[in-house]
Amino acid sequence: MATTVSTADARKHFADLVNKVAYSNESVILTRRGEKIAALVSIEELELLHRLEDFMDIEDAKKALAEPEENIPAEEFWAKLGL
Repeated sequence: MATTVSTADARKHFADLVNKVAYSNESVILTRRGEKIAALVSIEELELLHRLEDFMDIEDAKKALAEPEENIPAEEFWAKLGL
């Protein structure tokens, strides 16, 4: 369960919030004027999110390569985009 804290309170209690995230693996959601704007998460959670994103990218690439359409080299594709 995540704790929700305003950015004003987060400034006052930053060290405590960092310790809470780092040592209890609890996330902290930061709000401004009642709207969620950011989150503090442990490094383990961040690394997991990155691994999940990488896995999804790899799966998407595999699907794209398996499509019957003609594949073109990346350099050719980038040239078509003007990159």
